[in-house]
Amino acid sequence: MRDIGARRGGAARRLGVLGAATLCVLAAACAGQGRPHHGAVSEGPGSAFGAAMSQSMRRMHLDMAAAPMTGDPDRDFAAMMIPHHLGAVDMAKAVLAHGRDPVLRRLAQEIIVTQQQEIDVMRRRLETAPTPTLTPAPATPAPVTATPSQTGTGRARGPGPGGAATGPTVAVSGRDRVYTADQTSNTVSVIDPSVNRLLGVIRLGDPVPASLNPLYKGQLLVHGMGFSRDLRTLAVVSIASNSVTLIDTATNRVKGVVYIGRSPHEAFFTPDGRQVWATVRGQDYVSVIDPVRMREIRRVPTANGPGMVLFHPDGRYAYVPSSFTPEVDVIDTRTYRVVARLPQASPFSPNLSVSRDGQEVWFTLKDSGRTQVMSGTPPFRILTTLDTGPITNHVTLVDNVNGAFAYVTVGEENVVKVYRRGGATPRLVATIPTGDLPHGVWGSGDGTRVYVGLENQDAVMAIDALANRVIATIPIGQQPQALVYVPEAVPSGPGTSGLVPLGVAGRNGHIVLIAPGGDRRRGHATVSVNSLGPLDLLEMTVSGLKPGETYTLWLANTRNAPHGDRKALADFTANIAGAQIVQAIGLLREPLTPANADRDRRRFLVVTRRGATEPVLLQKTP
Repeated sequence: MRDIGARRGGAARRLGVLGAATLCVLAAACAGQGRPHHGAVSEGPGSAFGAAMSQSMRRMHLDMAAAPMTGDPDRDFAAMMIPHHLGAVDMAKAVLAHGRDPVLRRLAQEIIVTQQQEIDVMRRRLETAPTPTLTPAPATPAPVTATPSQTGTGRARGPGPGGAATGPTVAVSGRDRVYTADQTSNTVSVIDPSVNRLLGVIRLGDPVPASLNPLYKGQLLVHGMGFSRDLRTLAVVSIASNSVTLIDTATNRVKGVVYIGRSPHEAFFTPDGRQVWATVRGQDYVSVIDPVRMREIRRVPTANGPGMVLFHPDGRYAYVPSSFTPEVDVIDTRTYRVVARLPQASPFSPNLSVSRDGQEVWFTLKDSGRTQVMSGTPPFRILTTLDTGPITNHVTLVDNVNGAFAYVTVGEENVVKVYRRGGATPRLVATIPTGDLPHGVWGSGDGTRVYVGLENQDAVMAIDALANRVIATIPIGQQPQALVYVPEAVPSGPGTSGLVPLGVAGRNGHIVLIAPGGDRRRGHATVSVNSLGPLDLLEMTVSGLKPGETYTLWLANTRNAPHGDRKALADFTANIAGAQIVQAIGLLREPLTPANADRDRRRFLVVTRRGATEPVLLQKTP
């Protein structure tokens, strides 16, 4: 059987022939459009029509090049012809928008109808065809260099100069999707950003206590998330089931599950799309996965507790910060060896983001409330360290007409901080209030929107990135962690197949704890209480406490000292920033957030120093 490189070479030759023929047609069409007709304005190469046609061509070529050649003529024909037909449909729509010739307009209408019918036939054949077996990719991937067609604007399919982690530079549309990994409900929430509405969830597992059954086979603690360069596959990491689930973005169908090492955290596709790298945070390596054969093919040693991995846009380097060791590693993807080890200001880094030009890598430090910036090319070095605030969670880098920015979620302050990039030191230009415990964050393809997951509010917040103001809050699954924005995830149709309603995951309560007297500097906490069916999961995010001191969270039947009958829910120790995230399970939602008829069963949350009775934090009442 021929290897993948040979198949891709054959595909490239076929693309050349198809591309040349299509360019000839385009040239004739553009030439015809360029002739004034009855006093009409000339449609030159720089016109809206010319731009639309160029964008359609770029997208078609990239999608055809991305189609894997399996050696099965039927499958390969369908895989190549679908993007070819989509390109024809886009071109026909452009002619209808700008053309005047009645014969060609009628032909364009027929093309749209017939080509879409044929696309549907080919997609159905692909869905029912057996999964192909491909020859494995070479052990050492060659670096990928962005081509001019991948660095333009408009509807180009390529990820642009930011590589796979950024997505193509395209305007927000109904083809785009926002995904969140919902840790407690074990779901993936799917949002249409064009209307800022939850379409439904992809259920990967069951909530507690069903997920604790020894016969349980679903995913548990759905947490991390990444996507492929062709925007057609989502990689979802589940921590407690040690798995990476691959999901088709167009159909929301699970393509397969790969089980790897202990407590993986995040995963992302390499820029060439041929591998998935997953950080195995419970151990000391990155798991390299073949997404076609659905199995681990290599382990790359790193510092203990690798937190996340993203790549330089050209695929040459991988950046891996640690959650347990104060070290960020740079890996040469050709040799799978660490080529640089840089010091982190503190051990716990859960997240990073890479700029579109590959010059900057930003990574967050959750334990110390800092964000560090390093150079993305040799000589690798730390450029600056920012004090962003306790429980600094995630960061995303955004480019738009206003400039280059970094959006950082700060859980203790319940804000997103916006820094202008460029110059010696990033400058804070905006602080955007959010709901409870902002966590995952990602920008739209064109940089005009930023979406933020609210962990303790079970919601996603949409921000207008040009005005830095909140434009929507969208209820989703329970306790969203990672969030990604995937431009053009759904090439056609509603993209709602396989989605189910929230169900029990939509039942929750939200509580705030404050210091006696209401002084936020002496402590503050937000609490989510999520239904797990017969039980509830309580998660409290607390800050403003004394670093290193141990506290107790109580359930009490009166808010006033000595608080009547108290039951301890959890002991916890504040981290070096005086913050912590605390969890407890029990019958908690109804007594903590009762309906009017249940006021006689009302209970309250109280935090004290361990062994003490004086309250440090008290549940705030309406």
